[in-house]
Amino acid sequence: MSGLDYASLASIPISYATCSLGSPNNPPPLLDRLHAISAAGFAAVELSFPDILSYGENLLGHAVSPNNYDQLCTVAAAIKQECNKRNLSIMMLQPFANFEGWPAGSEGRKDAFSRAKGWIRIMQACGTDMLQVGSTDTPLEKLDPSQIVPDLQELCDLLQQHGFRCAYENWCWSTHAPDWKDVWSIVEAVDRSNIGLCLDTFQTAGGEWADPRTASGLLDDVSQDELEKRFKKSLDELARTIPKDKIYLLQISDAYKVPTPFEDKRDESGLLPRGRWSHDFRPLPYNGGYLPVVDVARAVLQTGFRGWFSYEVFDGGEDGKRKDVDIVAYARAAKNVHARLVAECAGHEVPELTATR
Repeated sequence: MSGLDYASLASIPISYATCSLGSPNNPPPLLDRLHAISAAGFAAVELSFPDILSYGENLLGHAVSPNNYDQLCTVAAAIKQECNKRNLSIMMLQPFANFEGWPAGSEGRKDAFSRAKGWIRIMQACGTDMLQVGSTDTPLEKLDPSQIVPDLQELCDLLQQHGFRCAYENWCWSTHAPDWKDVWSIVEAVDRSNIGLCLDTFQTAGGEWADPRTASGLLDDVSQDELEKRFKKSLDELARTIPKDKIYLLQISDAYKVPTPFEDKRDESGLLPRGRWSHDFRPLPYNGGYLPVVDVARAVLQTGFRGWFSYEVFDGGEDGKRKDVDIVAYARAAKNVHARLVAECAGHEVPELTATR
């Protein structure tokens, strides 16, 4: 038994990431996605920066530069109005990447803080108070690790001026903080009231339990029995050690086992194997994936956390190439997945779901 009170899980608010509805290879228009998310009964969205760019081209009639913050704010304000029409709030702006750890005085650091100030303006325009920061995947030889904590402290101080928060996420392909324990130790060292964790079922299980580079799809540095014990120990530690108010949200997705193991190198776009896996092979739970999603979600809930569950999937099908998705049906399926997931976390049985594929 999990020891979780099923009734307490009914209060969990649910969100859907705008970037992740529809095929990652052929995303439908943003307004169609907002309609589907709202119609399915979600309360909020994570607004993705690429969606601001693409909607901006539609709204303004020309491509918008990623650093033209005057135009980006105009677009973000328009997206806020469209969300308001559909009774959706904007829970978070994402994904802010490759921010922390650049050497002092470097062009990388200047760019990082220029982007931070610009994204804060976008946050004001779209009406969100939370910025997702993913643990950087910049090659370590280009970074100064001693700058990571001070950079995040400075970012938090910038955000605090506006009453904003930083949700720090372990991306499982990060070069310096791929696991939940890594980002938690950094958040503790940053020691600011407005920084917390963005935890993710894919990032946690996909980093500590699974591996797209092996034939089994699992980490193979230990036996499977030892792997299960090690992962359970990690989740038990998560449940015991992270204060519930330091978890800002839990993102939900599963993963397909890749058809052929990935080579252990960056691809032509610079993505590491787990980054490539994340981009195209992340379905909803109960739809063909193999990660222990329930185990991760249950551990997070055992901290006492009852905040946002946000569905962020990148479902390119089992071959990573699917192009067509019925987004209204898919969003509705995600809502049903949520009901089943929280029931299973509390040890309740629920009917089988109809697959999205």
